[in-house]
Amino acid sequence: MQRLTAREEEIMEVFWSHGEMFVKDILKIHPEPKPHFNTLSTIVRGLEEKGFLSHHSLGNTYQYYALISAEEYSSGCLKGVVSKYFKNSALSAVSTLVKEEDISVEDLKKLINLVEQQKK
Repeated sequence: MQRLTAREEEIMEVFWSHGEMFVKDILKIHPEPKPHFNTLSTIVRGLEEKGFLSHHSLGNTYQYYALISAEEYSSGCLKGVVSKYFKNSALSAVSTLVKEEDISVEDLKKLINLVEQQKK
């Protein structure tokens, strides 16, 4: 899965939380400083080219919607990190988290339970 820039992720968050939108609607809810309409439109079209968004034609304007859920994107990013930095080893990734983040025994037990439930 392609990685998104911080700005693209910010725009995708809008779609994930609000659903279908016109560019003008995104601009209305965007915090200050607001980007120029054309800049925002370019980002949205780029997200469509990357396969993250699609649109419905309504008159002479487009209503955009997400093709990929936030969960699908985060899962794809995580798989990319595990592949790139941990040689496709989930065990290596979790071991690093345990060493670096001081994950509690309770959290590890929850993780074991999740893995066992997935196997059923």
